[in-house]
Amino acid sequence: MFSCTNYFQHFCSNGFQLESKGYSLHDDLLPSLGATINHRIKLRKHIVSPYDPHYRLWEMFLMVLVLYSAWICPFEFAFLHYLPSTMFLVDNIVNSFFAIDIALTFFVAFVDPKSYLLVDEPKRIAVRYLSTWFIFDACSTFPFQTISFFFNRHGNSLGFKLLSMLRLWRLHRVGSLFARLEKDIRFNYFWTRCAKLFSVTLFAVHFSGCFYYMIADRYPDPKRTWIGAVIPNFREDNLWIRYVTAIYWSITTLTTTGYGDLHAENTREMLFDIFYMFFNLGLTAYLIGNMTNLVVHGTSRTKTFRDTFQAASEFASRNKLPRHVEEQMLSHICLKFKTEELKQQETIEGLPKAIRSSIAECLFYPIVEKVYLFQGASFNLIFQLATEMQADYFPPKEDVILQNEALTDLYIIVSGAVEMRAYVDGVEKVQGRLIAGEVFGEIGVLCHVPQPFTIRTTELAQILRLQSAVFFNIIRESRQEATIVMRNLFQVNPIIDQHCLTK
Repeated sequence: MFSCTNYFQHFCSNGFQLESKGYSLHDDLLPSLGATINHRIKLRKHIVSPYDPHYRLWEMFLMVLVLYSAWICPFEFAFLHYLPSTMFLVDNIVNSFFAIDIALTFFVAFVDPKSYLLVDEPKRIAVRYLSTWFIFDACSTFPFQTISFFFNRHGNSLGFKLLSMLRLWRLHRVGSLFARLEKDIRFNYFWTRCAKLFSVTLFAVHFSGCFYYMIADRYPDPKRTWIGAVIPNFREDNLWIRYVTAIYWSITTLTTTGYGDLHAENTREMLFDIFYMFFNLGLTAYLIGNMTNLVVHGTSRTKTFRDTFQAASEFASRNKLPRHVEEQMLSHICLKFKTEELKQQETIEGLPKAIRSSIAECLFYPIVEKVYLFQGASFNLIFQLATEMQADYFPPKEDVILQNEALTDLYIIVSGAVEMRAYVDGVEKVQGRLIAGEVFGEIGVLCHVPQPFTIRTTELAQILRLQSAVFFNIIRESRQEATIVMRNLFQVNPIIDQHCLTK
């Protein structure tokens, strides 16, 4: 059995268990503001939800076919004068799957961008699809290769091959997939972005290499081409060698390490090189910008920390602060940097008050109820105090409060330990030690007197802090509760004057 605290930690460390059951950011529909009812959960008969697991599986299957289309379309266009029977059959099978998807789309509900509700009316679904992507999907699925055989038995008409390139429209599905993966917390954002950038680069290299080879293959004088100048009879060479050579040219041009062994030999190739290099300028800027963004995002906090640390060190040196004060400043900055990585406070502050209260009850209630000051107090009082507590971390040898300081907060030690120090005859001496579960600052808060001790940590400590104004607002509601707290204070600290009661 988990305790409430352990359960909360287990829940957070496992990255939201609901995600592993198929729930994600896109699976929750939002009602319109002011709506009296939520969206309809049960769809009409024969209408498919876009979030249905089976439909998502179908989309992933189509994604594999999209990748196949992205590779085969430029390859067929450039390297194959006629399609082998096996490849012709595979292309038509792939087209048939996308034709099925077109028919299926007329029965898939969609999310209304205005109301953000799921629309399952067949007429609205059909109108929306016909007015948006239907014509593009239909053109990318139309069997141009099959029709070309009626005009040419080899099906190598350049016009029909160009029309077959419309199949590349299917690549828009890849963009939608990456957009969804970037918001899915089950996948690392950094590696998802890297995969996207790598995919864009890979396709650009493959497409440009195939297109550049096609220019050489269709040029009247094969020896006056970029590949013919190196391999005079390149058309008779192995298909694999020709493809690798084209990719080699494309990657060296993309990375601007050419031109040496392979370069333009005619005007057509020069024109293509000019436009390709312009494209490379944009693609390179896009890749460098994205990678810089990802790297800077991961290192900006570290740089800020180092700058803050250096500034604090220079401040202490410039103002000739005592060594122990400088050490406390630097230790506090280091600890703050470590605790910020956990994003605990940001996470809690971004939640509704009811959830924050539930978290505070789980984490802090068992600690607060064991404090001597609240022994015998009601559940209601302890619950209210626990929900208003704030957790702070203190490094070793840091002063939490100083002797004779006008205290404004009440502190409870969760972990670690502190020393109570006081000046006696001009010499600072240790008067006692407090450990986890004990409280300090209560004398100054409840009796309105200066803090009698300096409280200094002896090790890394987690301490709950409660503002005195909040504490009095809560305890003022019940005179009986106030009496219990003050009685506990006097029992543990009998030397305190009874006039504190009147204050």
